[in-house]
Amino acid sequence: MVAVDRHEVTQLLKCWSRGDRAALDTLTPLLYDELRRLAAAHLRRGLGSETIQPTALVHEAYLKLADQDSLEFQNRAQFFGLAAQVMRTILVDHARSKCAAKRGGGGSQITLREDLAAVPEGASEILLLHDALEALALQDPRKAKIVEMRYFGGMTAQEIADVMEISLATIGREIRVAHAWLLRRMQQ
Repeated sequence: MVAVDRHEVTQLLKCWSRGDRAALDTLTPLLYDELRRLAAAHLRRGLGSETIQPTALVHEAYLKLADQDSLEFQNRAQFFGLAAQVMRTILVDHARSKCAAKRGGGGSQITLREDLAAVPEGASEILLLHDALEALALQDPRKAKIVEMRYFGGMTAQEIADVMEISLATIGREIRVAHAWLLRRMQQ
């Protein structure tokens, strides 16, 4: 993997935001490799085995992002935040389709591991987490974004800290509080 200069990526994202398609062509291999790496992390943890494979998730997310005309990025954090959000939307859509295909759709409770490395395995678990995450976003958007990057973006705590430009200790605290909040919400 080629080392990616964060400043170069930021500048290319800004150019793409202004409609420069040549910037997108230059940016594509840089960001696509990173998105594929995130998908591989999902594969190692078993994300989407019932709903969508990680490579397909990255391809769908990338196509949705590349097809946008009015994106505005100031930095990598905004891009990867949006990428996680797009991946979440894709996973939720696939989960809804899968549940709708089953009679009654069914629902089950998700089990979150203490380190939040566990990712929902079934369609109904993805939907349960999605609903809880929507409620968390109303109360604390930053915590919701961190959880979104962790679960749906496949990012490590260090990667989230780097992208959001906050300390690793803060990410750890936010994840622990969000974890407790989500568990409480999903048990209701």
